[in-house]
Amino acid sequence: MVKAVVLGAAGGIGQPLSLLLKCNPLITELSLYDIVNTPGVAADLSHIATPAKVAGFLPPDEGLAKALTGAQVVIIPAGVPRKPGMTRDDLFKINAGIVEGLATGIATTAPKAFVLVISNPVNSTVPIVVEVFKKHNVFDPKRIFGVTTLDVVRASTFVAEIVGDLSKAPDVVVPVVGGHSGVTIVPLLSQSSHPLPSGFSEEKLDALVNRIQFGGDEVVKAKDGAGSATLSMAYAGAEFALKVVNALEGQKGIIAPSFVHLSADPAGGEALKKEIGADLEYFSAPVELGPDGVVKINPLGKITDAEKKLVEAAVPDLTKNIQTGIAFTKKSNL
Repeated sequence: MVKAVVLGAAGGIGQPLSLLLKCNPLITELSLYDIVNTPGVAADLSHIATPAKVAGFLPPDEGLAKALTGAQVVIIPAGVPRKPGMTRDDLFKINAGIVEGLATGIATTAPKAFVLVISNPVNSTVPIVVEVFKKHNVFDPKRIFGVTTLDVVRASTFVAEIVGDLSKAPDVVVPVVGGHSGVTIVPLLSQSSHPLPSGFSEEKLDALVNRIQFGGDEVVKAKDGAGSATLSMAYAGAEFALKVVNALEGQKGIIAPSFVHLSADPAGGEALKKEIGADLEYFSAPVELGPDGVVKINPLGKITDAEKKLVEAAVPDLTKNIQTGIAFTKKSNL
């Protein structure tokens, strides 16, 4: 029996994400919350012949608390999408307050739930959730995750395209570490389960790394002001949620990159800090999942000199992004 909750369920990511979760036979209860339209979205999804019982909630009459009661997995895609010309800093100013309010609801109603943060910018919104949980004395670093899966999905797809066989895309595994924006996204292509073709030039490799790092911009531009990566993000969010639910149900050996507080595995976190050469509180690394959340933070392992430079380049932005999230919670007098 697994209850999942989507906060921001009526939006561009929230609706397709809710659909994919409804299709997951392991989920038996699905609560949808947003400021508008959730009763309609819930009614629509409730007609689908899968086990999950669906309910929609709005802010009046303690709707958030009702949606969250008994939740085991909470996914947060709430917030506004990025528009052309909008930086992630611009996005942060809007989405930070939204995430803070929802995190307060989770901390007070479902503090033991696994929290999966999709709302951008993830490098800053995850620290906001953590600070809210600390304020309410319910912080467990093993249970709060920044969803970076879209970077992994893009890397798998783009590598399959280069290999020349998109049918291989579901099987291609490329660890993507660091964070979840621009240069903080570090694809470890040298560790790809499906190697790049021999003779793949340095110039082409740089272009591939750049495409993985800035794939979101590609979608924003193509949508021409009508939104950002919503469908692929919903797919990625559902994929990570499936891994969390499978781990919750007792499946062993599940490993996926996620942006986590490194105290989730103190020994693994300290080893990772030595690898990256920086004392960061958060980092996206391959994480082993279990019934209680993070079991182990895995090291980066053997990486190329070029990848080491990418990690080094990620650290300043990551540091700034993390501090921005923490500073926001201090300023808002949590």
